[in-house]
Amino acid sequence: MAPTDSTVLIRGETGTGKELIARAIHDLSRRRERTLVKVNCAAIPTGLLESELFGHEKGAFTGAIAQKIGRFELADGGTLFLDEVGDIAPELQPKLLRVLQEREFERLGGTRTHKVDVRIVAATNADLGAMVEDRRFRSDLYYRLNVFPIELPSLRDRREDIPALVRYFAQTAARRMNKHIESIAAETLDALRAYDWPGNVRELENLVERAVILSDGPELRVPPTQVRAATPHAARHPAPQPAATLSDVERSHIVRALHDASWVLGGKNGAAARLGMKRTTLQSRLVKLGIQKPD
Repeated sequence: MAPTDSTVLIRGETGTGKELIARAIHDLSRRRERTLVKVNCAAIPTGLLESELFGHEKGAFTGAIAQKIGRFELADGGTLFLDEVGDIAPELQPKLLRVLQEREFERLGGTRTHKVDVRIVAATNADLGAMVEDRRFRSDLYYRLNVFPIELPSLRDRREDIPALVRYFAQTAARRMNKHIESIAAETLDALRAYDWPGNVRELENLVERAVILSDGPELRVPPTQVRAATPHAARHPAPQPAATLSDVERSHIVRALHDASWVLGGKNGAAARLGMKRTTLQSRLVKLGIQKPD
């Protein structure tokens, strides 16, 4: 996939490393000698994003005092990484679709058509399929971006990677701070593996860097207060249990009354009196529910 010029759509939660994957794709492609240009579509106001992507001519709008080259032109011959592509406004999506299909565009306020040779790597943490159904994202643009989809799993779904990531982040931070980290406390790894990491790899990296700062010796330790929830994942999120039916509830209630009455049906202290029903009624319920006295 990387050596081709196919468009790639990277999907995953925030902090899973989508930009690192985009960089790896570029570095393994035939375009690696050219520029990888990055645009965070969510960080640029809608009114300015068109100018950022396609550039503008002098006088195109108030404040456009000079011509500006857009990111598509800067990435000509290289790769353009569109991060958070799901945040592109609907009114700008047709122009993006055109440059993906025709490899041409006009600067804002201009009439000259510019040809470009750009490979697109897009990323999002949104469900673009659902956005298409809600008419918040163009279906033709989605299909054009979704040529080669890559799904990045969250860190909680690949806990086996946590020890290797901790070692890498610890060594990287230690070198930068001129510290020496030789080992990682076992209880620290256990706590890190148990945590759910809503911020994914980015959150783990920041926590490890903080731990390196606080560690005085060669062993990396993370204070318990730093790991907000060191409870095993399964214990915090038990599997949902099927709802009990009315028959199940009734059966359980009758069996409990029979047990308390030592399986005596009639009489003042019998199960029927405890349940507030006639003995004959109780007998019919036992037959219907298949309740039998244990041996």
